Amino acid sequence: MKRPAALLVALLLSGCAATPPSAQPTVVTLGDSVAAGAACGCAPFPALYARAQHATDVDLAESGATAADVRDAVPGERAELSAAAEVVIMIGANDVAAVFGEPGRYAGVADGVGDDVAATVTRIEQLHKVPVVVLGYWNVVQDGQVGAARYGSDGVRDAARAPGLVNRALQAAATRTGATFVPTEAAFHGDDGAHDPTGLLAPDGDHPDAAGQAAIAALLPPLRP
Repeated sequence: MKRPAALLVALLLSGCAATPPSAQPTVVTLGDSVAAGAACGCAPFPALYARAQHATDVDLAESGATAADVRDAVPGERAELSAAAEVVIMIGANDVAAVFGEPGRYAGVADGVGDDVAATVTRIEQLHKVPVVVLGYWNVVQDGQVGAARYGSDGVRDAARAPGLVNRALQAAATRTGATFVPTEAAFHGDDGAHDPTGLLAPDGDHPDAAGQAAIAALLPPLRP
């Protein structure tokens, strides 16, 4: 009678002592078509980054989204954001692209993007304290050979002004909310800004191809333990 009882106790103790595999951390990404992987036909940078960090990828990015769209979506994404170990945000290109060709409006629109991103980070932190990474842009419209063919030299110079303004606004928003700002310009245009990014872009000249997505993923800092 004692042996079966002892065996049962031993099995129970063995089961209690076994350590279940720990759940993977979750990385939630908010953003636009770049983060959603539009025009790529490949794994977008959120999936590549999560895979490299042994994390679960929850990509909530949507093509066409604006900074206000992301800000307003936060309450509806409460469950995903509350479970996140990190949140990555890439948004603002569509806001400025909407006024491309009207350089006098770039600064005001970029400032609005910064305010919306700061509000987004604040809303996320009200759910729970979590590291937030804000990504910048290399351009907000078509670039490389496609952009040059479409806009001409004057248009290319005009296009180059827009990301600088939105990036400054994004960096300022990150600074005032305690988020981390990660620029992407050098990955696409080189440290001197003169590199042709065509090889990192999809045929539309607007969105990253597989190499471009991988380049963005490589810029993101290691996931904090």
